[in-house]
Amino acid sequence: MAKTAAALHILVKHQDKAYEILKKLEKGENFQKLAKSHSICPSGKKDGGNLGEFRKGAMVPAFDKVCFNAEILTPHLVKTKHGWHIVKILYRT
Repeated sequence: MAKTAAALHILVKHQDKAYEILKKLEKGENFQKLAKSHSICPSGKKDGGNLGEFRKGAMVPAFDKVCFNAEILTPHLVKTKHGWHIVKILYRT
């Protein structure tokens, strides 16, 4: 079982905005460009949503669950206390 993962994310406040961005991703738009223009997380503006590598348990539970259990490279939608995240898992080790 993986102990670390790396991911990109786009954080927005509202579910409808998250679905709008998810549809753009499905049409092939660039994840990092969308993060820079829409994410309310500082990682969006600074690094295109790149969270780097993190250990299992370092993120809030719902986010952690997606990063360590969901299919890699498919964007996933997850709600946390911070808002709605569109998550793209880069890898697990």
